[in-house]
Amino acid sequence: MKIEFNDGEGGNYSLSLDGSISRDKILKIIDMVELIDGNEDKEKVQNLSKDTSFGKLYNLIEKKFPLGSFTSTDILETYEDEFNKSIRLSTISTYLARLEQKKLLSREWTTSGWLYKRVRIMSIQR
Repeated sequence: MKIEFNDGEGGNYSLSLDGSISRDKILKIIDMVELIDGNEDKEKVQNLSKDTSFGKLYNLIEKKFPLGSFTSTDILETYEDEFNKSIRLSTISTYLARLEQKKLLSREWTTSGWLYKRVRIMSIQR
């Protein structure tokens, strides 16, 4: 497997993986790449106004949950703490689903509900 990406500042990176590659190893490598990779899909992010609840929510995710996973309830609590303003959980869930459709978040179903994580854009070749 070969992973190539750039950091948006002129640095190009290439990782080659040989041998037995588990899902856990790939996730650890992707976490490492996300720390280095500063090049996001700027078009998608620029279209999110910081003045709207939707834009505020995405910026909050970038600020408070840059690498970790989170639930809609985590976002609800963080949003209300950060902006001192109430918002309905159904609104949060709708916004998170839209961000997932825009490929800015990934989501995985667990026994306790949806688990979300920010997505970084990179080129992965096999």
